[in-house]
Amino acid sequence: MNMTVEQALSVYPLSEGRLIAGRDGAARIVKSVNVMDAPDITEWIKDGEMLFTTAYVMKDRPEEAIDLLRKLHARGSAGLGIKLGRFWTNVPQSIVEEADRLGFPLIELPYQFTFSDQMNGLFHAELERNTRSLQRLLEKQKKLMQFALGAQSDSMFFEQVQAIVETPFAVVSSRGHLIYNATSYGDKQLLEGWPWREGVRRLRAGGGEMYRVPVEYKRECIGYAVFGRHEVALMKEEEGLFVQTAEILAHHLSCIYRDELERSLNRDLGGMFARYLSQDVPVGMLTAQMEDLGIRVLGGSYQCVLTKVMSGVDGAHREVIKAVREELEYNPAFRELEVVHFVVGNGVFSIFRGDEWAVSGKLPDIMNRALGCMLDKGILPQIRMSVSNKKTKPAVLRQAYMECSEAFELAERLGVADKVVRFESVELAYVFRHVPTNEMRTYGQEVLAELLAKDPDYAHEMLRTLEAFLEHDGQVNEAAKHLFVHRNTVAYRLEKIGEILGADFKKMNDLLRLKLAFMFRRMLDERDSE
Repeated sequence: MNMTVEQALSVYPLSEGRLIAGRDGAARIVKSVNVMDAPDITEWIKDGEMLFTTAYVMKDRPEEAIDLLRKLHARGSAGLGIKLGRFWTNVPQSIVEEADRLGFPLIELPYQFTFSDQMNGLFHAELERNTRSLQRLLEKQKKLMQFALGAQSDSMFFEQVQAIVETPFAVVSSRGHLIYNATSYGDKQLLEGWPWREGVRRLRAGGGEMYRVPVEYKRECIGYAVFGRHEVALMKEEEGLFVQTAEILAHHLSCIYRDELERSLNRDLGGMFARYLSQDVPVGMLTAQMEDLGIRVLGGSYQCVLTKVMSGVDGAHREVIKAVREELEYNPAFRELEVVHFVVGNGVFSIFRGDEWAVSGKLPDIMNRALGCMLDKGILPQIRMSVSNKKTKPAVLRQAYMECSEAFELAERLGVADKVVRFESVELAYVFRHVPTNEMRTYGQEVLAELLAKDPDYAHEMLRTLEAFLEHDGQVNEAAKHLFVHRNTVAYRLEKIGEILGADFKKMNDLLRLKLAFMFRRMLDERDSE
């Protein structure tokens, strides 16, 4: 048996009864019906079982009936039906109130019908319902097969499959990214227990069930299909339909998200981009090919990101880069963004359409979240990202790529430990990288001379404070957090530093001179270590 309490109450002769309490539990699933003939019945009640009773064992002790309700509720019973007339003329109010509090269905059974009459009615109704359901299931399987033979892998593919199977489902990639979700379950609930290592699984979820099927292509798991719905439990016979659906989804995913996408972007577009970098083709040919593929990320402002697989990676280097690209493709941080990713050299180059953050400059924050998603799952910790400045013309795409490449080298020279490096944070070093060593040393000593002449310990502490202040864009609070001191301590030190160096931290010229002095000191340290 597999019907809700509400559906059971519509079946004759149980329909002659009435639900007197616990309406919040009307969606509970009735899997079987039992008759209470012993006070210890609760020890044998199964999940989803509805209990019928004449109230004989509790007729003089309503408090025992309340205790019975609580035990039945705790064991997952579907409800309690009480036949009035022999021992109770009505159900005591205290019992009704407790059933309402628990949300446990309490039914007043019709006196003129025996328990067997009501149970037979439910069993016959369930048989007829199952017969109709099996007929509909067979029709769905036929339609699904016909659809698979003639389907095109377009953007509405999932919705078309959904319309046939009539059971909400979600599609999860092999790396735990939600690709499609028509269920009423949220991301967190659907992905509970990730990563999954089991095969086909039937799971309880909220007020319903989920059925999870691996999506396999060429004996490799490329994702999962998760079927589920609230209130109405899944039929055992539906499992075949779900497995069949997963097979069709496997073909679709392999075509759209692997073969087709990888071939067109990584080979054609990636190859064209490599030729553009080597100046073999003009930018117009590259943008034209992107337009043909429906990629319009260069249609306005844009920013670029280079995700680099660092040296020392074990195993097949190409496979590692391929996995990085797949992570970026399905990463939930990019779900609402217009972006294209393709493999180039020893990493993945991404172009983000930048209209959304033309003012806010939030792309580095988004990349940090994306990187966090990978690190949280223990994926590829040996990668690093660099972000170019915002661009407005396709003609400077090569410059954006060079900014990303230079950012890695400059960050290493300057000792920048950030996993996501903004080119703008090392841009000054890029501009002044060819300044002779003696000029760098002379400039730094002149700007900081008065402070360097102080007691070494005092000078060291003040230099640390000033450097932290400059590195955090003049934000006293952030500098204090970095130094693990109170903001008033930082403010006091800066006041003293200003007096010693004759610097006004509100003047851009003074800040720039100090910034250059510290940058030259780091560059000199790097040159001295070579």
